[in-house]
Amino acid sequence: MTEPASTVPVMGTVHHLDDHRPTPPDTTTDPVDLTKVPAPRRARSRVQLTRRAVRWAVTHERTRAGARAAVRHSLYVVGGAGVVARRTWQGRTVAVHHQMRAAAVAAGNQELAAEWQEKADRFRTDRHRRRMELISGVPQMAKSAAIGVASTEGALLLLGACMAVHDGDVREVIVPTLAAIDAVRALCWFVSIAWGPALALALLAGLSHLWRAGQQQQTAPAWARPATSGMDDVPVTPSVVVKALSDLGISSLRKAIKEMADGAAGMLGPITLAGCGVEVDVTLPSGVSTEEVLGKRRKLAENLNRHEHELHMTLPPAPRTVRMWIADSGALDQPIGPSPLVTDPDATADMHRGRAPWGVDLRGDAVLVSLWQKHMLITGLSNQGKTASLRALALWLALDARVEFRIADLKGVGDWQMFDGIATVLIQGPTDDHVIETTEMIEDGVTEMAKRITVMRELTAKGWSQDKILADPRFNPLVLVVDEAQVAYGSGAQETVVTEKGAVRKGAPFGGSKADSRYFQAVKKIHDQGRAVNVTTWEGTQDPTNENLPKRSREGNHIRASLVLGTESQARMAVGDSAVDAGAAPHKLRQGLDKGTLVVAGDGVKLAPGQPSVTARTHYIGPEDAEAIAERAKALRAGVKTSAGPQSAPREVDHLADVAAALGSEERMKSDEVRQHLAQRWPEVYKSWSASDLVQALKPFGAEPRKYNGNQMISRARLFAAIETRADETEDTENAG
Repeated sequence: MTEPASTVPVMGTVHHLDDHRPTPPDTTTDPVDLTKVPAPRRARSRVQLTRRAVRWAVTHERTRAGARAAVRHSLYVVGGAGVVARRTWQGRTVAVHHQMRAAAVAAGNQELAAEWQEKADRFRTDRHRRRMELISGVPQMAKSAAIGVASTEGALLLLGACMAVHDGDVREVIVPTLAAIDAVRALCWFVSIAWGPALALALLAGLSHLWRAGQQQQTAPAWARPATSGMDDVPVTPSVVVKALSDLGISSLRKAIKEMADGAAGMLGPITLAGCGVEVDVTLPSGVSTEEVLGKRRKLAENLNRHEHELHMTLPPAPRTVRMWIADSGALDQPIGPSPLVTDPDATADMHRGRAPWGVDLRGDAVLVSLWQKHMLITGLSNQGKTASLRALALWLALDARVEFRIADLKGVGDWQMFDGIATVLIQGPTDDHVIETTEMIEDGVTEMAKRITVMRELTAKGWSQDKILADPRFNPLVLVVDEAQVAYGSGAQETVVTEKGAVRKGAPFGGSKADSRYFQAVKKIHDQGRAVNVTTWEGTQDPTNENLPKRSREGNHIRASLVLGTESQARMAVGDSAVDAGAAPHKLRQGLDKGTLVVAGDGVKLAPGQPSVTARTHYIGPEDAEAIAERAKALRAGVKTSAGPQSAPREVDHLADVAAALGSEERMKSDEVRQHLAQRWPEVYKSWSASDLVQALKPFGAEPRKYNGNQMISRARLFAAIETRADETEDTENAG
């Protein structure tokens, strides 16, 4: 027999040493016998298996979901503690009052700010009173407790005495007292037994409350929260609308819907597609007013699985009917696209027959505005797109070379700088001097209006038709734009009048909201007669109140538009009572999120029959695009020279009168402050003045500065005494002559 070839076992595979041919790999699935594997290799295998198992367990979806759930619910509790602490702090302090007051001050509503300050003061007073009552009540509470214990013990002893007399045993006297002690001891025993579970339940209830508060405020990070279920995407069907109306909380409406044989389908008109949403008319049953439904807009929107801003309600001409426009979820947060002025470099304008592209309505249809012979008012809260909306119309109109602009930007940060070379007047700044220049600009418009009226009468007497007169270049449109008009209505700039005898007295105020304001009177005159001769005003203002925007001024406008506002009363001032009563709601827009969204009322915008207003999302034209459009307009207006204010005759300098105007109503003022006021108001005369120049100018009249409390002060009494002395001397000289 031949001996078998030598073999070497390697991991279960036998290789013949005398066989040089490759051996195919073993494809058997028999498990490895670790007992036959060297110890180091067995250890590495176990580590690898363990590592794989751990990696699989850690990366498994259930593990990750569990970790997210643990983090989410833990942070709900932690965040809920912060929410509850903040609510407790706000409920026991005036933190909310201060926040609301700061918001009112930022919005320029001083009346509302004063109201919140008064509420804060009243809260502090009531809190102090309660604390003092508690402190003073502690001794009274202790006294009452002692009296109660003594009375109870006396009653027990009296009961025991009665029992002792009845039983003839004197020991019965203390039996009721001992029974009371046993009852107290039993109560303490019960409390000691129940204390642990009660404390655990209280702790659980507290944690549950914190978790609920955190869950409502979504204090967990987004990655740890579960995906939303998409409830906002519920389609609007007749049954959904009827159910939403039935659940409004109006008993008469719910009862009428329940009694309708057709399931209330007869209430609804066709549900039609309208832009990025649907529209439906709802005819209310008898006994249900439209005001009741309009007043529950938020609840109705939530019943329809929409946010409040995604539901708009108006009143069509049909009686007892509410028209509802319901947006697709999230559609109103999508941009609307650029302005046609940006996309079409060949766009032109015609104020008489054309309409300005302003934006789109809720249906997605273009909102086009007729500006021919229209006075316009745009208002809203600060930083919501008012200037951009007003400027977009002006940029379109600038492409009509026949239109003359005179612009006053009382913010003065360069928002209207691109109109340098387009407007004949461009005032930029917020000071009283700019208000004076603006007033003079509007008064020059009144003068131009009067001149045109005179020419119109002459041409009418000659037999000219109205169309022929307005086509005459002498009647080319003149648009007076005042942005941030609330600065003018709130200005205290005062006119100083010097009589022929040299006396100084106060004249009419340049700004202000009262009837004697020169600015207000000039705007009112143009509102009364300007449109007939193509002289119109555009005003943009913040925070409409009677102080910032007088009633007579706001109601003289043909187009009234409003961005987001804080209250319904402001909305009524902005767009009018009739528009708000019919469903216009600029106060329902979202501050910061609905920038550039306007509620427009008036006859300059095409409205649906019976509708007093339309909600428009305006195109935003950025600074660079605005500059490009302005350059196109300048090419049509070659040679226009822009001045920084109305051109007036050189002013005769009267140092006494100027110092009196700088003093105003102050009895005394530091000489340095007087020089600053003089330099601000008349820089061409007083900007280079030093303290000695002021002394030399007033010393001949005996009104020079003198020390008062260590400061060089100018006295109002001495100044006006000098003015009266000068007037008397002038009169004596004239009489002697």
